[in-house]
Amino acid sequence: MKNKIRKVIALLLVLQTLLLSVQAKSRIQQGDSAIEVMIWLINQCFPVLQRAKSLEDEEGKGKK
Repeated sequence: MKNKIRKVIALLLVLQTLLLSVQAKSRIQQGDSAIEVMIWLINQCFPVLQRAKSLEDEEGKGKK
């Protein structure tokens, strides 16, 4: 059961990352500079990376 939940969470994190890239592309098309969008995108990705890392840490603890 835990394994399925982790897979769903991982899939949702991937989906969130894809949606961020779509939103970044939209911001560029609306006239934001590429640098602004890149900074925004990096700031948006930090929480995703933190969640992925905590998921990985939980998985490592579960294997011990």
